[in-house]
Amino acid sequence: MTTCRSLLGPLVAFALLMGCSAPAKPPFVAPGDRPQSASEMPWPEGGVMGLAYHDVQDQNPDNTFMTVRTANLIDQLALLRENGYQPVSVDQILAARNGGPALPDKAVLLSFDDGFSSFHTRVLPILRAYQWPAVLAPVGSWLDTPADQPVDFGGLAVNRLHFADEAQLREIAESGLVELGAHTYNLHFGALANPQGNLQPAASSRLFSDEQGYESEEEYRARLTQDIVGITDRLTRITGQAPRVWVWPYGSASGTALELVGQHGYELALTLESGLSTMTDLSTGARILLDADPELPGFASQINQVQSTPTHRVIHVDLDYVYDPDPIAQQANLDLLVQRIADMRTSTVFLQAYADPSGDGTVRELYFPNRHLPVRADLFNRVAWQLKTRANINHLYAWMPVLSYELSPDRPRVRRISPHTGDIETDPDQYQRLSPFDPENRRIIGEIYEDLAASSHFTGLLFHDDALLSDYEDASPLALEAYRNAGFGNDILAIRENEDQFWDWSRFKSRYLIDFTQELAGRVRAIRGPQIKTARNLFAEPILNPYSETWFAQNLDDFLETYDWTAPMAMPLMESVPDTKARAWLTQLVQEVRKRPDGLNRTIFELQAMDWRSLPARPVSDHVLLEWIETLQWQGVRHFGYYPDDFHNDQPALSVIRPSLSNAWEPKP
Repeated sequence: MTTCRSLLGPLVAFALLMGCSAPAKPPFVAPGDRPQSASEMPWPEGGVMGLAYHDVQDQNPDNTFMTVRTANLIDQLALLRENGYQPVSVDQILAARNGGPALPDKAVLLSFDDGFSSFHTRVLPILRAYQWPAVLAPVGSWLDTPADQPVDFGGLAVNRLHFADEAQLREIAESGLVELGAHTYNLHFGALANPQGNLQPAASSRLFSDEQGYESEEEYRARLTQDIVGITDRLTRITGQAPRVWVWPYGSASGTALELVGQHGYELALTLESGLSTMTDLSTGARILLDADPELPGFASQINQVQSTPTHRVIHVDLDYVYDPDPIAQQANLDLLVQRIADMRTSTVFLQAYADPSGDGTVRELYFPNRHLPVRADLFNRVAWQLKTRANINHLYAWMPVLSYELSPDRPRVRRISPHTGDIETDPDQYQRLSPFDPENRRIIGEIYEDLAASSHFTGLLFHDDALLSDYEDASPLALEAYRNAGFGNDILAIRENEDQFWDWSRFKSRYLIDFTQELAGRVRAIRGPQIKTARNLFAEPILNPYSETWFAQNLDDFLETYDWTAPMAMPLMESVPDTKARAWLTQLVQEVRKRPDGLNRTIFELQAMDWRSLPARPVSDHVLLEWIETLQWQGVRHFGYYPDDFHNDQPALSVIRPSLSNAWEPKP
């Protein structure tokens, strides 16, 4: 009898891992159907590639100043010229935005941050030789440091001669090639931003002190306004005209600050977001950061990939696993999480921002300061920042419920009409949700999202799967009034009897929930910045069976149109799919998404790492999870992840799961 142990050669390890089952054959994809590489994609109309330089030195580049050697800069600019890239000025960008001449293909905005004197001595002569425009953004307080005193460069004392003086800046501005932008007057440093002592960008963070707690909205606005006025006046005295370009320190943007700089005449803001910009509004100035003195091959790779979508391999983390009432134990938990995420070598985390220790889905406490619910611990901002700075997480999404909050008992909740008795009741088997049709509910939930945005740094929102309404919901009084105002009447049973009206009513609810999540995203972007991305969990059934929109008020096409990312719960066991049919079920799920234009590029499939059918729940075996991942990959899925990650118990096992999550992983000999 053949056993696993009798298999020989390189098949042994794979067979052991897969339990001796024969591996499935990956599907054939015709060359014409394969994804186009980023370097071969056409340049989008009005697209601009931003390049963010800092210091330039002839030798011994110091990454403290993100220095690029002069020779490498010359090579990089030559490569741009020889490959048809065309640097454009701020005047050209603003003219194109206002209906003037269109920008050329392969437009580039050259920018140099911090106002180093090397721009005057090394960069300006090169720009004059090329006759290429650029932006130089000095920091006002560094400019105003007396010649005999060192500049406070983020806590490091630096010789004043390392930074341009007023005479040099005036000559640079008078060259006709360089626009002076604002890099704040004195907000280019890390400031205390939470009780645990994290230093975060001063321009985009609410400051914290042990004596006064968090900075208020009014105090934040006053501090920013004073700084904006200071740098605006300083640059105006040098050039004779008000600056038009705002450059974020550390690339960290704030919606509140954008509002204020817009009020002071700034027309363009530059971040360090990835990708191309269309420069259609104040907020979209993405730039490639040129640090660590890239050689020409590395530089060429960066610009060739500027249109590529980063691959998202997601680890979905419960903050409840980190929390502990003992601060020492909690810090140990955080360190364990950060180390695990760093070891995974992935770049995306969905991080819980609310507390749910009972696991019933009803939110009674939050992990950030807010106006409406108790704070279990002021923890979200701390963990999010540690994951960014210690584990190199570039994409961190705050995972938040939409409706499942426990507020005062008088707040209207989602109700259903019983299909058996006709009684109006809450569904005991469903999330206990606040009715979205109640304006006061919407206001309170919106303020919770605003408080999250004010207190924390993150790059996106993940809307939880609690944003759903069944085919008998919502039957609360204000919901019935909304149906009547929309022309459906207020008798849900009568609506259900008319198939066309039933479908239209389901579509109405789907769009109503989408509009509410968009309202919440708008509140967050107003404070945190318009760069915030959105994702939303989607049940699998509305993908596989579009009619089931009537059961969920969720629609795949709506999600793909609305959110930056659709996150289907690709969880076979949760859907009671037999083990033997899980691969086929996942394949069908992917194929349905693939039918939509660009569907796979806008979708993150979330697998389950826990089997909740058993009591207590038990982990999905590593080899089964790997089978599911393999199935997704063979169907062309680039963006996927799993939930939950139990970092305390190494589930799923790091050594097993990591090669499937990270292209950066290299096996040890």
